[in-house]
Amino acid sequence: MIKRLTADLASGALTVALADIAEDAARVILPYWRNGVAVETKSDDSPVTLADQQAEALILARLEALYPGVQTVAEEAVAANGAPAEAADWFWLIDPLDGTRGFVEGRESFTVNIALVHAGATVAGVVTAPATQTTWRSVTPGAGAARRRFGEGWQAIKVRDRPASPMAVMSHSMTDAEAVRLASRHGCVHWQGTDSSLKFCLIAEGRFDAYPRTGPTSEWDTAAGQAVLEAAGGRVMAEDGQTLRYGKPGFGNGGFVALGG
Repeated sequence: MIKRLTADLASGALTVALADIAEDAARVILPYWRNGVAVETKSDDSPVTLADQQAEALILARLEALYPGVQTVAEEAVAANGAPAEAADWFWLIDPLDGTRGFVEGRESFTVNIALVHAGATVAGVVTAPATQTTWRSVTPGAGAARRRFGEGWQAIKVRDRPASPMAVMSHSMTDAEAVRLASRHGCVHWQGTDSSLKFCLIAEGRFDAYPRTGPTSEWDTAAGQAVLEAAGGRVMAEDGQTLRYGKPGFGNGGFVALGG
């Protein structure tokens, strides 16, 4: 099965298939959006809804049908059963609904994240924004990134050259004072807040220049967005200045910064 996986990765067929899966998960999610969906609280105090659970079930079933036996690390499965003791050489990182708080509050910036990791590096990723019916993907290793609206063709995207007045995109939950401090640390004089892995994609398509993050995140929050951003010419660096890696104990991240050109 790994032979088929690597062949599809090299040809670009893998992220086309992942895009179709993510968009089908989006269609599961959308009927719950702005519709009074019931919210439960997980052990880490984060929210979960039927939309999260049903989207994850669809993604897991579809991945197992296409590439049986590849390890999956998915947010709701980890919340229910705990994280795997260790990462396999090849594994999926899945967040079926990133930005659940914003989703529950009716905001548009929630996403579906599916990433493939090999030997600690994110090698393929797809991010779908159900509310705007937009999907971003890495194409093939070294072949760039692309975006499409549901039902339309793919368009190539890339990061922009760093402008004279760079802009940062930040988590919605940050205070103004903290956002200004972080933005200025990376040479940005302006900033805007939004939720989810959408921040990586906005940098990948040349609308922003930096996304600094100090608080902890889970690997499924960042892997797909990192794959898209790196394919578009950007980079994501951990606090030690090295590329953010995956399969860490507990599948958690420390601070990082995502950068465009």
